[in-house]
Amino acid sequence: MEELRGQATAGQIEEWKKKQGDIFKVEVGDSVCYLKKPDRKTMSYVATLGNNPIRANEALLQNCWLGGDESIKTDDEKFFGVSAKLAEIVQIKEAEITKL
Repeated sequence: MEELRGQATAGQIEEWKKKQGDIFKVEVGDSVCYLKKPDRKTMSYVATLGNNPIRANEALLQNCWLGGDESIKTDDEKFFGVSAKLAEIVQIKEAEITKL
């Protein structure tokens, strides 16, 4: 198995998990990056870019980036590949409302 560009060590991954909680590994081509869940501040900023989905994905990627192959941010094909998966890191808990 060929090593991916930007691959983190097991120790680095554990360190990120301690600081960030859930982290996500995204592989695209021969590269990999690691992302954390976006916080409310990040999502608020991304929402202001809603009319420009590419810019919104750039902002989400930049703000959630923990490490990996920097070419993912600059190579259009890799960026678009990762962009297609970014919605999966935005996790929303199911809410219930009851009229009393």
